[in-house]
Amino acid sequence: MTTAEPPLGKDLIGLEPLSREQILSILDTAEPFKEISERRIKKVPVLRGKTIVNLFFEPSTRTRVSFEFAEKRLSADTVNIAASGSSVSKGETLVDTARNLEAMRIDMVVIRHGASGAAGFLAERIPSNVINAGDGSHEHPTQGLLDLLTIRDHRGSIEGLKVCIVGDVLHSRVARSNIYGLLKLGAEVAVCGPPTLVPRSFAELGVSVFHRVEEAIEWADVLNVLRLQLERMQAGYVPSLREYNRIWGISTERLERAPRDILVLHPGPMNRGVEIDSDVADGPHSVILNQVTNGVAVRMAVLYLLAGGAPERAEAAKHGGEA
Repeated sequence: MTTAEPPLGKDLIGLEPLSREQILSILDTAEPFKEISERRIKKVPVLRGKTIVNLFFEPSTRTRVSFEFAEKRLSADTVNIAASGSSVSKGETLVDTARNLEAMRIDMVVIRHGASGAAGFLAERIPSNVINAGDGSHEHPTQGLLDLLTIRDHRGSIEGLKVCIVGDVLHSRVARSNIYGLLKLGAEVAVCGPPTLVPRSFAELGVSVFHRVEEAIEWADVLNVLRLQLERMQAGYVPSLREYNRIWGISTERLERAPRDILVLHPGPMNRGVEIDSDVADGPHSVILNQVTNGVAVRMAVLYLLAGGAPERAEAAKHGGEA
């Protein structure tokens, strides 16, 4: 593997600091890695000898499993640590936990944490590569990247597309990563939801703000539907779940009124019958399972690039060649 400066630098903390070229480099690198997951033997030796720790301080299924699949398909050694089963539950600090892991000679840390800025805080204090798997309401960069890849797969290009992020934008790290990535790739971006969950201040990020889902559907080429993050809500942000679905839920009836064929994404987990109806989630507009598949390829690309892999060597790497 090359020893040149990694294309992404040392860490992936968010999409906000990345350039358009860096984002496209990740997406382009993910393309050849998709094929690995379709093989009978889903493994290449690209990260053989690397040790990666998945440090999850919040519950996760998709992201944690997706990272683990990505790591194992690149032949890395992986260790999974949940806060409830670690010394964190005994009062150990994040930095002490990481430094103890460093003492065991690890190479990368994938971290999910409830505090915004935790991934960046850790990255500044340890020499290992750090990948943000979601920190508070800050960013979730690999989710943003897999959403971008999925949109590009189905629309050919992101430049000029109108993408609306619908739902609980206020608490969503996914929304922020999507906004940064989409704007850098030339999309027009809007957000939509109740005023309590989509403050007008989001317009400062360079996006349009809708409060009626009918207006959003009339405007958009793509909808990225977010779940209501009830675990982060300390007050009555919406009248009731039934009322939310009635006013802002994405239904087939609403999509049939759209002036164009709309692509529907959802980062999961879904609250069916709340922000999205089952017939939409499982219907022809939905690319939700494609997002899950692309998540593994994107995370393989990020791991490969942070380890020093060259984007132009990704095709050789997928066949087991040197990165």
